[in-house]
Amino acid sequence: MPEAFASRPAPRLIFGPGKLRELPEAVRGLGGTAVFVVSDPGVARAGHLDAALRLLADAGLPAAAFAESRENPTESDTATCRDAAHAHRFDCIVAIGGGSSLDTAKACNFLLTNGGAMRDYHGYGKASRPLLPLIAIPTTAGTGSETQSYALISRDGSHEKMACGDPKALPAVAILDPDLTSTLPHGAALLSGVDALTHAIESAVCTKANPVSSGHAEEAFRHIAAAIDRVVDGRPTADDRAHMLLGAALAGSAIENSMLGAAHASANPLTARLGIVHGRAVATMLPHVMRFNATVPAAAAGYDRLDSRLRGLGVTDLSLQAWIEALVQRCHFPALDPAADFALLAEDATRQWTGKFNPRPLQREDFISLYRRAASVET
Repeated sequence: MPEAFASRPAPRLIFGPGKLRELPEAVRGLGGTAVFVVSDPGVARAGHLDAALRLLADAGLPAAAFAESRENPTESDTATCRDAAHAHRFDCIVAIGGGSSLDTAKACNFLLTNGGAMRDYHGYGKASRPLLPLIAIPTTAGTGSETQSYALISRDGSHEKMACGDPKALPAVAILDPDLTSTLPHGAALLSGVDALTHAIESAVCTKANPVSSGHAEEAFRHIAAAIDRVVDGRPTADDRAHMLLGAALAGSAIENSMLGAAHASANPLTARLGIVHGRAVATMLPHVMRFNATVPAAAAGYDRLDSRLRGLGVTDLSLQAWIEALVQRCHFPALDPAADFALLAEDATRQWTGKFNPRPLQREDFISLYRRAASVET
């Protein structure tokens, strides 16, 4: 008999090229009459923010924008967004950008409606009052934040990542318009793409995997695996961008209904301590974590299912493990510095929430070994 589980709701997904044009209808469908838009400087430079604001203006929906979201938003960053929002009257929030913009918008929503500081919401279900309806419009195919009820916010000072979640923080609508990812630089597309791939793989084998999350994870993997080789090589087609965007959103749904694992648990300290960007960090750790997990029958079975999906696509003759290793090598990420303090990183990794759901339990020494392998100290 399958193990008991309870699925979580999902946003309404609006997918397809040019679907940004449905933003005003989505706002009105949520009862919105005025909008606060959260974005970032890169999205503003690409023209996507102005496009969204024009659509809202043409539909008679007043809108104000905050375009100062930063990568790996901190508590202070979210407070700045909240302060900017206080100057306006609105009843709907729209987030357009990468995962950091979406997380900043969710965090702003917490602070505006429930008060306090973001550390008050570290964990799940700590918002006592309703939140404003949120429409998420990703411009990267990576985090899957558009289909999750969590905001990842870094503590001021330590840069420890806090997962701040609540069912009321889940976007009501996610608009997935692959045209918005066409302006993404190659480096950003690569980093967000390997992040999405890691989400699909880790959620497929974590201890909280269930029939709902597994369906999302395997379908996410199918879409991402069909396209990511060309993303890594810097030559994605319009179809590839569509596959990546939909795959990232489905991987987000898989996480929302399950969890992640040791690749993320070991990656987060690399970002906090060494400043290694998240996509590179998870991709660096993923092949070593997969080899570590493969001794567990349940994880091996999950990898086998993904391997079957990969072979069905006809994109490679390699096994899943070998394909992942080759893909990461083609990203040309530097190996970890052998002089890094692996013991300190491992201590941090053992405290990461995602690691608790890895299919094979890890102790401090296990994380040290993983870091050594990623630094080519140990093979």
